[in-house]
Amino acid sequence: MAKEGTQTGQLGSLQRFSVALAANSSELTHLEASRLKLGSIGDQAQDTAKRQAALRAEKQELSKQLKTLLVEGTRLANVLRKAVLAHYGIRAEKLAEFGLQPFRGRTRKAQTTPEGPQTPTPTSSTPAHATPPAAQ
Repeated sequence: MAKEGTQTGQLGSLQRFSVALAANSSELTHLEASRLKLGSIGDQAQDTAKRQAALRAEKQELSKQLKTLLVEGTRLANVLRKAVLAHYGIRAEKLAEFGLQPFRGRTRKAQTTPEGPQTPTPTSSTPAHATPPAAQ
């Protein structure tokens, strides 16, 4: 017999074995106490599995509710942030108390000249309009 890997498979295997023991209880009277204990454990395991499935379904439902509440809460908080900004103004340091960044102006970048390639100025004594000597 192959060993079951899943909990559901193990539970089914225990139930089938318990039923087989019950069917042959007249031949296995010396195992009666252990058979009854196995039946009790199987019933508890089945009840626990049912409860687990119900809790899983409830958890999924609660996860949906939590997601919905978080979306609604985030939207309402955004509206209230804008209302706080409108009440105190965008430059008020009081905004930091609400976790908002007050506007303190923009920092100016220093004016620099671009560092691109520059054209060299002619330093030779030949005039700029003279033609270069022909290559031989």
